[in-house]
Order: sequence, then C-alpha cells, then structure tokens
Amino acid sequence: MYKLNFPTYDFQLKKQNGKWLILDTIRHKYLVLTPEEWVRQHTIQYLIHDKAYPKNLIAVEKELKINQTKRRFDIVVFNKQMKPQILVECKAPNIPVTQKTFDQANQYNWLLKAPYLFLTNGMKHYICKIDFEANQFKFLKDLPKNSL
Repeated sequence: MYKLNFPTYDFQLKKQNGKWLILDTIRHKYLVLTPEEWVRQHTIQYLIHDKAYPKNLIAVEKELKINQTKRRFDIVVFNKQMKPQILVECKAPNIPVTQKTFDQANQYNWLLKAPYLFLTNGMKHYICKIDFEANQFKFLKDLPKNSL
C-alpha cells in the first residue's frame, strides 16, 4: 500500500480469499483494503490518536439524503451533544483533491453544518473552518485537537 502523509499506525490486516482486509476500529469489522480505505483508516487513527477525538463520537460511511438522492459521507466527528464538528472526505492517494471534492463535501455539509471540513487523499490534506453566518471559510494548517 501507499506510504501516506500521516503518522505510522499499527493496523490489523488479514488476507482472505486472495484479498487483503483491514480492521475498521469504528465499525468493528474487516473491510477490503482499497487505496481509499487505506486513507480512511489512517484518517480515523489520526483523529483518535493525534487529535484525541473519542471513537464513540466518530461515524464512518453513513447515509445522507440530499434532494431525494442517497449519498454516503466518509467520516463525521461529533461533539458531546452529537452535533457534527468535522466532516471528512477521503480520496485514494492517486486521486487529487480538487474543486469537485470541495463541492461534494460542501453538498454533504449543507445538511450537516459541521464547522470544519477535512479533505484528504492521504498525501495532501486541506482543512477549512466554516463561518456559516458570514458565509465564509478559512483554510487552516492543521485540524484542531479535541478540547472536550
């Protein structure tokens, strides 16, 4: 798999029917290890170990309905009141994070209203803080640590 621009983490991997699987510690199940899943699992570990967000406040690949269309977000981090705080969109390392990626995340966030967007392909990370009242966003160098 790709060497990503994240710290190194220990993952539980296994091979089954000729395919590599990785344990998702949030969903408590093994998933096919695709390049996007590799990025998603690194992001989850980063949120837990480096940014101190509790596992029980992280949701992975849940369904949203946008204009009667079903969509799935990659990761959402909630606060203790279960309000979305961070919306994460993951892409495979060979897929650049483009305006289309931002548009996709913004479409999801139209419903969620998370004050932070974190877009990553594992190599490049983009973090935005959103001011909904002023209808503005600001790029940040890093995601804030959990301060709960």
